[in-house]
Amino acid sequence: ANTVTLTVTDNNSNVSTCDATITIQDNINPTAICQNLVIQLDANGAASITAAQVDNGSFDNCTIASMTLSKTDFTCADVGSNTVTLTVTDVNSNVSTCTATIAVEDNINPTAICQNLTVQLDATGAASITAAQVDNGSFDNCAIASMALSKTDFTCSDVGANTVTLSVTDVNGKTGTCDATITIQDNIYPTASCQNLTVQLDASGAASITAGQVDNSSSDNCGIASMSLDQTTFGCGDVGANTVTLTVTDTNGNQNTC
Repeated sequence: ANTVTLTVTDNNSNVSTCDATITIQDNINPTAICQNLVIQLDANGAASITAAQVDNGSFDNCTIASMTLSKTDFTCADVGSNTVTLTVTDVNSNVSTCTATIAVEDNINPTAICQNLTVQLDATGAASITAAQVDNGSFDNCAIASMALSKTDFTCSDVGANTVTLSVTDVNGKTGTCDATITIQDNIYPTASCQNLTVQLDASGAASITAGQVDNSSSDNCGIASMSLDQTTFGCGDVGANTVTLTVTDTNGNQNTC
């Protein structure tokens, strides 16, 4: 409201006045102008924006009093496109809005953490491991979708230290890796199997035998490296029953006897 005075003067210079109230109104809404944004989630899986970031030069015939957004905080659940509304209010309470697309991205790879393992071969010469056994607390700012190993199955040929890679993939397709040492051990003794022999002394009163003659299909989960006897030669003094020991050694140094 504005008070103005009307002054009326006649042609003989007589004057009179009166007051009037002039009410000025601003009924023009602001012009709201938005811009789209691409934002990255942080290590905690969170991101936030302000109205000033979305504003792209909004204006008013008088003055803008405030700008607000319908959504300012984003989480892993918001990865992708999000529509937000910018509300622009001028000093005379006129309001205008526009919308912007907020693209939320997760570009942080998972943190893959490995632990080493020692694994025993079984009676068939095999062993297997899972990603969960190698994982040692891997984590991600959003969530882990899957874990996989570069090698899960092992045989006798893998005895010793083996390097495997754990790949950790999050729900947004980002991958982190770490390496672990898988030590494969063969602690299963060979199965030593003997058979009895009857041996004839020769014309010089001597006889000899080999481990192969005493062996009766000894076996091992990996493989037999060698067989030996504690006595292989005999003379006249040995006529009769003699006890000999067959020692069977596998490819990994495990021994058994019969």
